[in-house]
Amino acid sequence: QVQLVEFGGGLVQPGGSLRLSCAASVSIFSINAMGWYRQAPGKERELVALITRRGSTNYADSIKGRFTISRDNAKNTVYLQMNSLKPEDTAVYYCYAGLDGGNWGQGTQVTVSS
Repeated sequence: QVQLVEFGGGLVQPGGSLRLSCAASVSIFSINAMGWYRQAPGKERELVALITRRGSTNYADSIKGRFTISRDNAKNTVYLQMNSLKPEDTAVYYCYAGLDGGNWGQGTQVTVSS
């Protein structure tokens, strides 16, 4: 099991930027899939972005070109840089680690509103 703690959520105006961080309690070097999901009120949890240990990435169509996922294995941290935020990006964002059947963070709220 790995504990994941997210940081960086908050309130931002449309067009603004936020950077989410996810700190893992263990080394992520050997964890292939790390990523971010989100869940908006009344909706199911959905994939935002995934990154493999070799740096390959996969993004949801709705955020392509606006969000960038990265990982720093030395710091056991995964990041999500979110630019050009839209009101429809409002959701709780969850960090995911593909280890032992999957591990989730507690989530961090991102609200995009003027």
